[in-house]
Amino acid sequence: MTPRLMLLCHASTDAVRRAAFPADESLDDHGAAQAAAAAGSLGDFDSAWTSPALRARQTAAALRLSAQDDVALRDCDFGHWTGLRLADLREREPDAVAAWIADPTAAPHGGESVLDLLRRVGAWLDARRDERGRGIAVTHPAVIRAAIIHLLGAPSKSFWRIDVEPLSITDLRRNGDRWTLRSTGCLLGNAP
Repeated sequence: MTPRLMLLCHASTDAVRRAAFPADESLDDHGAAQAAAAAGSLGDFDSAWTSPALRARQTAAALRLSAQDDVALRDCDFGHWTGLRLADLREREPDAVAAWIADPTAAPHGGESVLDLLRRVGAWLDARRDERGRGIAVTHPAVIRAAIIHLLGAPSKSFWRIDVEPLSITDLRRNGDRWTLRSTGCLLGNAP
């Protein structure tokens, strides 16, 4: 069997709906209901991981996945921007937001740069290289975007050109020493 790894984005939260940088918030009612409705639809896995964030753990629990927390799957650290809406930050700190988007090494929020995130997620994905069977990781949009960039060998500026929706699945297959992107899609069709 071809080794397979599914990256599942957590269900929706208030921060997702407000286009805000997330804190450790729980799922909103809509997200919790959608995740519960999808329980049992994914099949069985040989390995399952989840970000330690509440929203990821709640998604895994709603899907009845027995997943172990993995700190490498945590969301990007947005520093003092945590909890704030991007639209508000563009008004208050336009130069900082522009620098963060233009320069993958920038971390004007005092947290993690995009490049740091890409390295962390790339190392986690590389560590799965010798694992067999079918695995799943419940994580965040930024982590999934970083994984896609890593496996494609795309430039870091591509980070901003990938959209990852709540409850979307990114299906990766390993062929020898490299991962390939098999498909992406939402667990319940139009999840948001």
